Amino acid sequence: MSLTEQAVREALARVNDPELNRDLVSLGMVRRIDIADGAIRLRLALTTPACPLKSVIERDVRAALEPLPGFRGVEIEFTADVAGRARGQQDLAPGVRNIVGIASGKGGVGKSTVALNLAVALSQSGARVGLLDADIYGPNIPTMMGLREPPRVVKNQIVPLEKHGLKMISMGLLVPDDSPVVWRGPMLNSALRQFFGDVDWGELDYLLVDLPPGTGDVQISLVQLVQVTGCVIVTTPQLVSTQDARRGLAMFQQTNTPVLGIIENMAWFRCDGCDKIHRLFGEGGGERTARELGIDFLGSIPLGQNVREGGDSGVPVLLADPDCEQSLQFRRIAGELAAAVSVQNLEGGRRPVEINLGSG
Repeated sequence: MSLTEQAVREALARVNDPELNRDLVSLGMVRRIDIADGAIRLRLALTTPACPLKSVIERDVRAALEPLPGFRGVEIEFTADVAGRARGQQDLAPGVRNIVGIASGKGGVGKSTVALNLAVALSQSGARVGLLDADIYGPNIPTMMGLREPPRVVKNQIVPLEKHGLKMISMGLLVPDDSPVVWRGPMLNSALRQFFGDVDWGELDYLLVDLPPGTGDVQISLVQLVQVTGCVIVTTPQLVSTQDARRGLAMFQQTNTPVLGIIENMAWFRCDGCDKIHRLFGEGGGERTARELGIDFLGSIPLGQNVREGGDSGVPVLLADPDCEQSLQFRRIAGELAAAVSVQNLEGGRRPVEINLGSG
């Protein structure tokens, strides 16, 4: 009995995307089916190149196809079709599919470090990524990326600097290192508007926005100026940090901005000498807060000297020490964040941007 395309499609209609909980066919993920003498070649479009459950999808597809009469094997080619946020006609960043705010209730939790390394991890997955340093009063991203030169202006558009696979703009590129930015709310709003509307971001899958700590003018301006896909709250495990994280979460909820999840930074420290784990800032505060508030917990990142060294040297730990414990956690959390973005966008418009991820 010969194998037919209809039989293959019906089998795939019984395979669900584990994050979106809908079948591959109804989601439009099956882009091509070729059959030759019982050998199947599939092209499947994931909702993000950083899909954390790609191997699960591949396993389930193979399991669904193997019982078909005449089946002699399957080769799977993965691409990515990045879902995008809803955008109005006057959107300030029309080429940016997803804007994700990286926020914290208080300073000192490593928010900028988390934002940069998540951006690098998403870029390494195959996505097109930008990083907007909106921490106007304390712009540290240029130092962390090893960039100091001011951006060029071409045809009245600011050209973002590019390094480590990212496009980046920051107030730190526009003012001397020792010059304070002493601005009130309207000036902050104007600066943020320029960072969106007057910067040539081009086509991006994700633009991560490193927000200042707290719940001030920049956060309010962000959600008023552009349609934000969602925000992430960064905290440490300790009580005073999670208390402030709750306040930040409440602010985004009051502005009808989706909260994609909580990330717990500096969760533990592993001693070089004895390999013992020390929980310097308490244990489980971020996960407990996420559970109590009914939002996703995206993961924990351990404290490490290599992370600090990467930030000071301008080479993020994902590039300087790609196989270390911290890098592995950043990559895993980036996958969870990308999945959360896909879920958030499931009911919104989808703009296909296929990225070839190779065969499985």
